[in-house]
Amino acid sequence: MSTEVPPSTHATTQTAETVSSALNRRSFLRNGMAAGAAATVGAGVLSNNVPVFASDRPAPAVTKGDIAILRFLAAAEILESDLWQQYTELGGVQDSEESGLNGGSPLYMQALQILDSDMPQYIHDNTDDEKSHFAFINSFLKSVGADPVDLSVFATLPSSRATGARDMGRLTNLMNLNVNTSFWTRYRSATNNPDLDPTLVFGQAEMIFNRTAIPRSDDDLIGPAHIAPFNIPDHLKAIAFTAGFHFAFIEQGGSSLYPSLAQRVTNADVLRILLSIGPTETSHFQTWHDKAGNVLSVVDIDPVTGSKVVFKQLTTNQPESLQANLIMPEPTAFLSRKFPPCSIVRPTKTKGAAMGAVKALSDDGLFIGQSSDFFTTLTGLAEAADAAEREV
Repeated sequence: MSTEVPPSTHATTQTAETVSSALNRRSFLRNGMAAGAAATVGAGVLSNNVPVFASDRPAPAVTKGDIAILRFLAAAEILESDLWQQYTELGGVQDSEESGLNGGSPLYMQALQILDSDMPQYIHDNTDDEKSHFAFINSFLKSVGADPVDLSVFATLPSSRATGARDMGRLTNLMNLNVNTSFWTRYRSATNNPDLDPTLVFGQAEMIFNRTAIPRSDDDLIGPAHIAPFNIPDHLKAIAFTAGFHFAFIEQGGSSLYPSLAQRVTNADVLRILLSIGPTETSHFQTWHDKAGNVLSVVDIDPVTGSKVVFKQLTTNQPESLQANLIMPEPTAFLSRKFPPCSIVRPTKTKGAAMGAVKALSDDGLFIGQSSDFFTTLTGLAEAADAAEREV
């Protein structure tokens, strides 16, 4: 097992530089959209020491910091919805609950079902959940006089050309991913916690970089198969396995983000929102964490990017840190090593949590091809969320 984080591709390096540049230019928050949102929060809501909704007790009002946190989370949920929509179009259950579905990609669905026969249903339901999150948060923002978040102007990235995918602009890129699989070893560590060991590099379960997680065209559906099932090309198996680990990577980020930002919330209703949505992200992560452990041993060289992936089967002959059935969070150090180990979500340190999420998604390759205005907007929202402070 390697202990190195997968090397960033040239495109990912450019993306990281774009994020850094956007930060240095000062955020969009201070000069534009996000600042306007904070300014438009109803004065009555912020000045009165009453909760948003009726209650028999006084409570802190919704603050500008609360609004900033909710706006960043709305943006994060919109981005999640965009990527999950792409997965659903090609690999999810094709029913009337999701609009615009065209029958999917049956062979891609079969490849995903190597991980679990219910994968299409889980993908469908995860998509539905993320859409409900951003719709609710935006509705709540409007109810307190704040502007909802709309990133549709940035939906300019190309879609897959595979049969089943809609021809429309996207916010996210699923075709050049560098999937950080260190969550696998981090959640199995009985001694280390990224909150207490910020410089420790947790080992990767699989090395996945510059890989596509969806068929880019029907060309990705053909090729030889050297391992069973032989009706599914090994190249398509590798695409599905990349998706399986990407699912877990995305949802473990949300699992950490909500409790991290909840520590900065003032209003009880806003806190309730974060404490209620956050556990659903953890539920998603637990599901995908389990399914990713069913990958098969397969080697593939991508015919488009030239990137090689070597998936190893995690179910047999593996050290404990890679054993597939150890998906419960191992008790580990928490808050201080003077306390006994505790099974926890990790990390949950609140400082820089929002910008940490932006960096992780950028390093993932999810925003390759996005404009500088997109990064300015996203980093502005993240900066504002990280600057929020719980008021007494």
